[in-house]
Amino acid sequence: MRKIGCLVVLALGVLIGWLLRDRIFAGLKPAPEAATAAWEPLTPEGAARMRAALVTLEKPRGPAFATVRAGDLASYVLQQLVKQLPPSADSIEAAAFGDRLFVRASVKPADFGGSDILGSLSGFLSDRERMQFGGSFHILRPGLAEFRVQEIRLHDFPIPPRAIPKLLQRVERGARPAGLSPDGLPLVVPNYIGDVRVEPGKITLFKSSP
Repeated sequence: MRKIGCLVVLALGVLIGWLLRDRIFAGLKPAPEAATAAWEPLTPEGAARMRAALVTLEKPRGPAFATVRAGDLASYVLQQLVKQLPPSADSIEAAAFGDRLFVRASVKPADFGGSDILGSLSGFLSDRERMQFGGSFHILRPGLAEFRVQEIRLHDFPIPPRAIPKLLQRVERGARPAGLSPDGLPLVVPNYIGDVRVEPGKITLFKSSP
C-alpha cells in the first residue's frame, strides 16, 4: 500500500507539473536585456537617429517621450559641444553611466591655463591627456537647456568641484545666457522638449506639456 501511495503522489506531481509548465518555465526565461552603458563615438549616423527621434516627438499626436543613446545625442549637439570644449579636443566619445552623461576627449591641458588653473596637477600631465566630464541636463526655459558639469577628470585625476566653473570659463566662447549655472554649459534645444533624463546606457527626451 505504501508503494501504491507513493506512486499516486508521484503521478499527481507529474500531472500538476505538466499543467503548470508554462508558469514554471516562464520564471526561468532570461530577463529582457537592459540598455548597456558603453563609450560611443560621435557619428553622422548617430546625429541622424537623434533628428529622427525629435521629428517623432514634434508631431502633435506623437509619443510623449523618445529614448536615444548617449552617442546619438552627443552627435546631434556636436557643434554646440565643440564650442564648449578646448580647441585641441579630438577623439570625442560619449556614454551614459548612472544618471549622468559623460563626454571624453583628447585635449591639451595647456588650453585650461596650465599651472595658473591646474596648480600642482599640471606637473603630472603630458602635452595631451584624456579629459572626461560628466553631468546632467536641466531645461532652463523653452528652447534652452544647460548641461551641468558635476565632475571633470584629467588623465585619472579628479578636478575639485569648486574649480570646475573656473575651468569652464577658460575654454568657453561666446556670451553666457542669463540664468545659466556657474558649472553649466548652454545647449539650444527644440521648444517642445520639456525634460531630459539620463539612465545607464540611454537618455530619454520628454515632450513638454501643452
